[in-house]
Amino acid sequence: MLSIRALSRVGLTSPGLGPIDLQLAGGSVAAVTGASGAGKSMLLRAIADLDECSGEVLLDGVNRDTMSAPQWRRRVTYLAAESGWWADGVGGHFSETQAASRLLGRLGLNDDALGWPVSRLSTGEKQRLALIRALIQNPQVLLLDEPTSALDPDSRTMVEDLLAERIAAGLSVLIVSHDAAQTKRLGARIYLIDGGRLVDNGGTT
Repeated sequence: MLSIRALSRVGLTSPGLGPIDLQLAGGSVAAVTGASGAGKSMLLRAIADLDECSGEVLLDGVNRDTMSAPQWRRRVTYLAAESGWWADGVGGHFSETQAASRLLGRLGLNDDALGWPVSRLSTGEKQRLALIRALIQNPQVLLLDEPTSALDPDSRTMVEDLLAERIAAGLSVLIVSHDAAQTKRLGARIYLIDGGRLVDNGGTT
């Protein structure tokens, strides 16, 4: 269970964020919608402890302040809309290459993709590889910011199928998506963020 209590952050520009309360049970999905600049990505970053904020964030009753930032982010993993790539080769971004290799085909990627230079990757390939990088950490919660925005329908279906499999096994997902059909397929509870405040829309799409 991910529990968020009075989470707030002063924005560099208005409106900032919060206070926000949210609970996300194991094996459940919540989707955050809203206009550009409403605070969707800011919320995910705040939960991941990437930006300074106030309030409490707990996982299974354990406050994130009791663990180091790397420990927290392995359990509550944030996947940005545009992922970071710091090494020249794809394989340099994966500590567990065997686990990563097993997922390449599931997402329509070539078996030798870990041997490619990053400069070769398309935006969609980067999105799928970044998802694999997140999943092989075996997080309890996955924070996804538009994870399929650059994908064709077939690739998007493969991503959703893999996520659905992990969700059924207990993974919790908080996703920012403008794709209402996608949130419906994932069975997400819908929240609207407006002016930095989160509103429960009372059900799934």
